[in-house]
Formats: sequence, structure tokens, C-alpha cells
Amino acid sequence: MIITILAVGDVCGVPGLTFLEKKLKTIQKQYGVAFTVVNGENANVVGVTPEQCDRIFNAGADVITLGNHTWVRWELQPYLADKVRILRPINYAPQCPGRGFGVYHTAFGDICVVNALGKFTMDPNTDNPFVEVDRLLQELDPLPKMVLVDMHAEATSERLAMGYFLDGRASAVWGTHTHVQTSDAAILPGGTGYISDLGMTGAVRSVLGIDVDQSINKFLGDPPRRYKSGAGAAKMECCLFDIDTETGACVRVEALRVE
Repeated sequence: MIITILAVGDVCGVPGLTFLEKKLKTIQKQYGVAFTVVNGENANVVGVTPEQCDRIFNAGADVITLGNHTWVRWELQPYLADKVRILRPINYAPQCPGRGFGVYHTAFGDICVVNALGKFTMDPNTDNPFVEVDRLLQELDPLPKMVLVDMHAEATSERLAMGYFLDGRASAVWGTHTHVQTSDAAILPGGTGYISDLGMTGAVRSVLGIDVDQSINKFLGDPPRRYKSGAGAAKMECCLFDIDTETGACVRVEALRVE
């Protein structure tokens, strides 16, 4: 049986969250999506609140993944501890609230979703994501045939290395964090679907979802201040992965941009 998995790029601010609420279910219906993972890392521009997580779930997400801004909103910590369908990176210390992976039971088989955080120029207070993901896949018993990995990282090299590291062991590996959709969607030699960055869900006329003038002025030397979202029309960048439920292999990859 072939099913379609949808991975949605970082939801950024009010424009991104509102656009997700308006468009996600339409996209799911149009492409026959069976399971959806949304990176909600920036729904509050920096971080995400429990209320915003609820809105992402109500919009149609099955799982929310996070990243380096996980701990910005302190009120999220009890939510992380209680909700099994929201994941923070697996390579944060084990005493941190929440979990870095989940196994979800569906009508078409179990799906394991993993969230990992890159080391390059990111949070230095994390374990090695390669070691932690490898350990999980070796120790998880039974290991579902379908494994999905969100590699939230700065460097495309680190994300691509994770893709090849997991080739043949994961159904799909995608990158998040840099908010620019890459053109390298492909099936790796071992059958793993891959894209270096999904892109973002947020304002079209923005700098990575942030107000254009604010971003320019920051590069001109303005003192730091809270980011604000870009305004106006929004877009959703995402990727479709068709997965064989019997083997866990990816048989088709398609990157999408919806405006």
C-alpha cells in the first residue's frame, strides 16, 4: 500500500499560522494525504505557545516538531510533557520536558517520527544528533517500517549527511530551520525520501518570515529587538513523500509551494 506523507515547513508568525488554518486541509484532500507533520517552531515568531500548538493540530497536523527555540516559551514545557504528538529535539538532555520521538498507530501501520537538532552554529548544549538518532533506531523494539525524521539544522551539509546516514533506515528525512525551500528533493539510493529544507509557512514579502525593514535595519546595525512577522499574502512550503507501507521505502518525492 502506498500512502502520502506531508511535511510542512516552519510556521512563522500570524501570517503563517492563519494561512495553515485556511489551506492545510484543502491540500491534504487534494493530494490524498494520510499523515501530516508540521514544524511549529516559529508560530510565535520565536517559539510557540500551547494555544498556537492547539491551532496547528486543529488545522490538520498529526504531529508538531520543534527546534532551537523550543524553550523560549516557558509555558510550553507542561504542554510538552502532556502531549505525545508534539516533539522537541531528541538530542536535548533527557531531563528536559517532552520527548524527541513518538510512535503513532494508524490504520496503515505504525509511524515513528523523530525530531533532531543540528550542532553547527545551533544550541551547543545538546548531544550529537547522529548518535542519538542511531541509538533510537537500534534500540526501538519493534522498529516501525515507516520512520520520518525532521532534522532542524543550520547547515545543509549536516542535514544532507543525516539523510545519507539514515538512507535505507528511514522512509523520509527533511530539513527545517532556514526557511528557504531547496531544490534537491530526491529519493536516496537506499530508498529514503529527502529534501534539505522544506521552506516556511509565512509571509511572502518577508525575510524568512520577518518584516523586511526590520531585517534590513538589523543588518545595518540596529540594536536587537523582538522580531515581528512580515505582513500581507502568505505561502506554505512543504513536501510530499509517497511511502510503501510494506517496506517503508519512499517511492516518490514532490516539493510544493502553495500561495
